[in-house]
Amino acid sequence: MRSTPPTPPAHPPRRAARGGLPRRAAARRAASVLTVLTAVVGTSSFAGPTTGRPAAPPCALQRTDAHHSLGLDTWNDAYVRPERTVDAMMVFLSFPDAPPLTSPSQLAADHFPATGNFFERASYGRLDLRLHATPRWTRMPKPAHAYGIARDWDAEGRAAFVRDALAVTDPGVDFGDYDLVYFVADPDAPGVDSDATKVVNFREPITVDGTELRRIVTVFERFPADRNVLAHETGHVFDLPDLYNRPHDGKGDWDTYVGDWDLMGSQFGLAPDPFGWHKWKLGWLDAEHVDCVGSPGTSLHSLQPLGRTPVRRGHAAGTRLAAVRTGPNEVLAVEVREPLGNDARVCRGGVLVYRVRSDTASAGGPVEVLDGHPESSACRTTSVHPPLADAPLGVGETLSVDDGAVRVTVLDRSVTGEWAVRITRR
Repeated sequence: MRSTPPTPPAHPPRRAARGGLPRRAAARRAASVLTVLTAVVGTSSFAGPTTGRPAAPPCALQRTDAHHSLGLDTWNDAYVRPERTVDAMMVFLSFPDAPPLTSPSQLAADHFPATGNFFERASYGRLDLRLHATPRWTRMPKPAHAYGIARDWDAEGRAAFVRDALAVTDPGVDFGDYDLVYFVADPDAPGVDSDATKVVNFREPITVDGTELRRIVTVFERFPADRNVLAHETGHVFDLPDLYNRPHDGKGDWDTYVGDWDLMGSQFGLAPDPFGWHKWKLGWLDAEHVDCVGSPGTSLHSLQPLGRTPVRRGHAAGTRLAAVRTGPNEVLAVEVREPLGNDARVCRGGVLVYRVRSDTASAGGPVEVLDGHPESSACRTTSVHPPLADAPLGVGETLSVDDGAVRVTVLDRSVTGEWAVRITRR
């Protein structure tokens, strides 16, 4: 028999909920949602409005039309900005042919506070992701198998699922009170495919409760769920790309681009903390934490470990990232990864070098980790991709990139933990 975990603490939403609606008004609102959702629902994205940032240094790539572009000069306002408090609503969906075997409180505790804690550490305290969970199951009108739930779900079945889910939950949930929404399906219901968890983007935003919804996270996980799976999907809501390499036949190695580094590659990775470039994009690092390498020559950099907790909450201390502009839409990024924070289980720490491309779409290889030890591998029983588990450089080691156009050399590690790195570019 499964034990019941403690119910996650409740947080008041940003503004008070309007309370229950009269039955007739609730029915009218649900019908309105159904009408709005006759628009096509898909997994495509769109450029969206932009918000400028302070003058960016020369190594900050410009955002392109690529899906989840890693450009930093503007913010895409179609996505939730992950700063300060972000309120998330979690709704639990059951099906008429399968009485649930778990409770909503069990499923909520399976994801929180772990997901919130992950982002609190990753953001140096700049993001407070707060969960608001419905206390009971909401029943869908059809069995799960009627929707054809699967990883490569056809748009018609996915649209029908989201349309029905909004219709049955809207009378009891004021979506205008929340920044993002998780629809969590009963993990034991026949027809629920645990490989189908995904963010569903609307090709055109829909208006519910006076607010625009652009995407919903649909969760079809087992219980207990895969580690960090909800943090990965939430990363997409914050405009982060998939970093895995999906084989054409769905078989083979998915983790050849970044291995264990960054949960947007694999939620199972040993070093799931977001790359420093991602933290810069999300506003958790500022230009003062980044050394830009511009002109040819040699430069010296003192890098703090990316996962080191700052002395002052909400503000990273010291330089956390060095970046070398190597093309109009490309940089080499250099950072230190050690067994700290989200990377407590890292295989091999040291100075990690990776390539970032702002014109490459999600799942197409926008980030590529460069292997500092291409002839070896490590942590074969625990790493998602052992050849890259020992990618970081140690003291005294050098990585030559692009036929020697850029050389990264690790000079020293001080007793206080800073790493001295020399970067030479032709």
